[in-house]
Amino acid sequence: MNLAKWLESAAKQEASRPALGYGSRVLRTYGEVAARVSRLAGALAAMGLKPGERVAIAGKNSPDYLEALYAVWHAGLSAVPANAKLHGAELGYILEQSGARVCFASEGLDTEISAHAPPSLERLIVIGSAEYDKLFATDAISLVPRGGDDLAWLFYTSGTTGRPKGAMLTHKVLAAASEAYLAEVNALAPGDPILHAAPMSHGSGLYIMAHVMRRGVNVVPESGGFEPEEIFELLRAWPRGSMFAAPTMVKRLVECASDCPSENIGTIVYGGAPMYVEDALKALDRFGPRLAQIYGQGESPMTITVLPKDDIANREHPRWRERLASVGRPFGCVDVKVAGADDTPLPAGETGEILCRGDTVMAGYWRNDDASRTTLRGGYLHTGDVGAFDTDGYLTLKDRSKDLIISGGSNIYPREVEEVLLRHAAVREVSVIGRPDREWGEVVVAYVVGEVPAAELDALCLSAIARFKRPKDYVFVEVLPKNNYGKVLKTELRERDTRRAPRAAG
Repeated sequence: MNLAKWLESAAKQEASRPALGYGSRVLRTYGEVAARVSRLAGALAAMGLKPGERVAIAGKNSPDYLEALYAVWHAGLSAVPANAKLHGAELGYILEQSGARVCFASEGLDTEISAHAPPSLERLIVIGSAEYDKLFATDAISLVPRGGDDLAWLFYTSGTTGRPKGAMLTHKVLAAASEAYLAEVNALAPGDPILHAAPMSHGSGLYIMAHVMRRGVNVVPESGGFEPEEIFELLRAWPRGSMFAAPTMVKRLVECASDCPSENIGTIVYGGAPMYVEDALKALDRFGPRLAQIYGQGESPMTITVLPKDDIANREHPRWRERLASVGRPFGCVDVKVAGADDTPLPAGETGEILCRGDTVMAGYWRNDDASRTTLRGGYLHTGDVGAFDTDGYLTLKDRSKDLIISGGSNIYPREVEEVLLRHAAVREVSVIGRPDREWGEVVVAYVVGEVPAAELDALCLSAIARFKRPKDYVFVEVLPKNNYGKVLKTELRERDTRRAPRAAG
């Protein structure tokens, strides 16, 4: 099965249905998109690319992104979407490691890439250039058949530690993830739009296929990114509009003073980082019962657990707040367990590593057999995340295993402390880390964005959690370090703290 078959079928059966939006207007129909895709695929084939070879897309969000992605698949090739915010050296590494012979790049990124391009890269084509436009004059080719186990998307992890690894997402993996989204996250009707404000190389782009499958409209903001006021305007133009958003984006939407037509929201799907309960409550108050949460990784894209809209909105349930703090229950297409050190399942209430298996799990890491064996040992994806199930099957994330703090022999999960600190109205953001300590092994340190006396935060912690869990130091900062997807970089925060700690001690 080739994912591009969904586009081809839509064009044959409903050629005049809107497929691609740009800003508030319809840009192209399914018939028009499919015709352009088949010609661009013909151009890729004319370059001598053979089925299975890789084509990189280092592009900012644009309507061209979707066409390039589907042209790669139509030609039987494998896509390597790369975050447009990466440094040229980082993009160069991805190009070299993936072995991509061709790269489509947004204007301006070509200069960055050229300085670090590996010898294996034969052509660097600027999206929207005259060279790019000429490709559409090539004769169209027929869809190249692909098997379910053939590589479709080489998804490079964010690489917060070490070099990023390429998770091999096959056509079967992406089809299963798309079907799970439609079944359990967001039931779509033909014509329903998705607003791509988050990167199309990452979370938002992974929902492209489901909307093509259901013949929805993939809409790209004219800004090419995320601006809350623009999102609200687009929702007026595109009723039932849905979007994927990192929690930091949802927070900005909530804080935006502009009027939001909440009745036009289909679903705001959040994930990619923890959504603190206080933030979820504010979003629910502002937008109503239109929020869903997913938990996944690049290795099981967007599809490990789901907290659906009805669970988030069910204020009458006696454990409603606890469920808001969770990431929901496993998708029906995967097996998820919380396991101990020997990978044996742990009972409800006990904390361990989250393991997952199913059709949405990657085939392995590209050209990295050792990492593949370690991560997929025993037939399960070892997520590196720590969590616990409750008796109803809801999974609560504690932290990444590497973020666990052990102080005086006791385990302390940073998120538990962060949740308490965020209850203070003056705390805008917070991140908790462990600082090495000769007496205790580690002590808890809170980095706080906000103006509030440390004594008030201390009192808040003492009123809600065990004394040994409270921070021994509060560091007030303007911003927290984050990666391109909005995740707080605790590794960088620990490095900063290492440099700061001697001065603090003195």
